[in-house]
Amino acid sequence: MNNLYYKAPEDKVFKEVKEKAIEIWNTYDDKYGYATEKIGRIKDIQNIKDNVMYMVAMFDLNNRQKLMVKLSPETKKEIADRILEGNNL
Repeated sequence: MNNLYYKAPEDKVFKEVKEKAIEIWNTYDDKYGYATEKIGRIKDIQNIKDNVMYMVAMFDLNNRQKLMVKLSPETKKEIADRILEGNNL
């Protein structure tokens, strides 16, 4: 095990996850600022360590599935590999 979970992916993978995560949060009713809070946490996040998985972990299981459907095959594999190796989420 090489701690893949904690390694930053390529920038294009990171940017895709970030874009799609924000896209999902923007679909939520923001009456109480919940979506704004989540978007605020990730909008300026950098591609270091496990930040890509931090964005994934912000979602419940149903929304993780929505996220995965939106991702390219390459990015899906990057996320799945990290989940499997880290035995997380």
